[in-house]
Amino acid sequence: MAALIGQKIGMTRIFDTEGKETPVTVVEAGPCPVVQVRTEDRDGYRAIQLGFGQKKEHRASRAEAGHAAQAGLETTPRVLREFPMGADEDVEAGQEFTVEVFEAGDRVKVTGTSKGRGFQGVVKRHGFAGRPASHGHPMSRTPGSMGPGTDPSRVIKGKKLPGQMGGTRTTVRNLEIVRVDADRNLLFVKGGVPGSRNSYLFIAKT
Repeated sequence: MAALIGQKIGMTRIFDTEGKETPVTVVEAGPCPVVQVRTEDRDGYRAIQLGFGQKKEHRASRAEAGHAAQAGLETTPRVLREFPMGADEDVEAGQEFTVEVFEAGDRVKVTGTSKGRGFQGVVKRHGFAGRPASHGHPMSRTPGSMGPGTDPSRVIKGKKLPGQMGGTRTTVRNLEIVRVDADRNLLFVKGGVPGSRNSYLFIAKT
C-alpha cells in the first residue's frame, strides 16, 4: 500500500544530468503512523487510517487522544485520512510509513483543496470570450442570453454562470514522482498540484 499524507511546500525546478529542466512541486510527506486498521469482519471493508503532523496536547480532545493512544502514539495526529488496502496486505496499528514507499518514476494521484478564488464571472470562471471590446462595450464580460424565451421559458440546469470559484476538493491523476528525498521526507512531483502553500495533500499510488 503506497499512500501518504503531506503538506505542500511550494514549486521549484530541478535539472537532470543533461541539463533538462523539470518543474516540480515539493511536498513534505510523512512520516505517517497507522492509527487504525479497518477489517472486513469488523467494518465490512479493508482500509488503513493514516495520521500526519502533531496536535498540541491542549488542542486535542480526549476522544482524539484516546484514539491515538490505542495505536501506541504519544501525540495526536493533526490530520487523519483513510486509504483502501489490498486483500494481501498486512498492516498493524502503530506501523509508520515514510516517503520510501514511493520511488522515482511512480505514478500517483494527488488530492487537495484548490485555491479559493471567491465569486467570479463567466470569463474567469469558465473561460468565456466576452463581448466585443471595441468602442467601450457596456457589457463586455456578461454571459449573454440565459435561455429560450417561449419554451421552456426558464434557465436550463447546469448552465455556466457566475459563482463561487475554487475552494473545492480536487484530484489530479497520473502525476510522476521525479525524486524522493528520504532524509528530509520530501517528494518532488512533476508539475503542479491542488492547493496553496502549507495546505494538506493526500498522495496515493495509481
